[in-house]
Amino acid sequence: MSKIKPSKGSPYARILGVGGYRPTRVVPNEVILEKIDSSDEWIRSRSGIATRHWASPEETVAAMSIEASGKAIADAGITAEQIGAVVVSTVSHFSQTPAVATEIADKIGTNKAAAFDISAGCAGFGYGLTLAKGLVVEGSAEYVLVIGVERLSDLTDLEDRATAFLFGDGAGAVVVGPSQEPNIGPTVWGSEGDKSETIKQTVPWDRFRVGDVAQLPLDDKGEIKFPAITQQGQAVFRWAVFEMAKVAQQALDAAGIAPDDLDVFIPHQANMRIIDSMVKTLKLPEHVTVARDVETTGNTSAASIPLAMERLLATGEAKSGDTALVIGFGAGLAYAATVVTLP
Repeated sequence: MSKIKPSKGSPYARILGVGGYRPTRVVPNEVILEKIDSSDEWIRSRSGIATRHWASPEETVAAMSIEASGKAIADAGITAEQIGAVVVSTVSHFSQTPAVATEIADKIGTNKAAAFDISAGCAGFGYGLTLAKGLVVEGSAEYVLVIGVERLSDLTDLEDRATAFLFGDGAGAVVVGPSQEPNIGPTVWGSEGDKSETIKQTVPWDRFRVGDVAQLPLDDKGEIKFPAITQQGQAVFRWAVFEMAKVAQQALDAAGIAPDDLDVFIPHQANMRIIDSMVKTLKLPEHVTVARDVETTGNTSAASIPLAMERLLATGEAKSGDTALVIGFGAGLAYAATVVTLP
């Protein structure tokens, strides 16, 4: 018989607070059109995006995360010292080690909180939320800060007509803490690695080692192009609309929620056409508020769900206590969906 004492966690967990940060620079489609042969009408019809935010040199992954975290902690009504763990999802922090989460945990004033980064692309917030729920219920941390943050402008090829208009920068954060009721449902998650070529980085970092220069992509001037995110748009669209609608339904079923019971739908802000198609496939009732933050924020990968959540609550389109279905999906092809009660 085991001699280990059982953990003393909370029966359940919930999101207690949310915060977001969008860089000050707003970039309209006209700026994107300086580099690609397209039109504002084409971009809007294909993606629904009119503007996006791009970070300045000072608006680093850490700096944006700290701003979003401060708002989330204040919204949760706790102090930074009470945070027991910091989980950061990002693909655009370019220092391999240490994890940017450790810098954030220190600068926001935690008491030596556990801190680590995860890489799950656009599904990253869902992965982080699932980990946070487990930590709270298991008893390893009373409060967990989950951050989704990206500077995708650093990984955007402005000459790639298929992706140049898609990506934006920003950070979203939530505080997850104890609850006496189930306010974060079971997570339906997974990955389809056989389709990983559909969304990927153009070249790995080790190609930049001396001797591998010949394998690097070059621009029209013969200069080395920085790695960027590339994707097969039609393949991703079909997968997201049909397969992710199934995952979303599985998350509803796992939580014991019918579409009529939903108040809010917060999908990853990848593309307005994908969002609208998922709403139709899921047959969501008209009373369900649907996040369409992509129009003015662009695709911010791991940051998109908490940023959209924060905006819905700030504008009054959603309210505290609403039942929301959230689903993230992207590179990997990884995905994660769950039902939550909004803070």
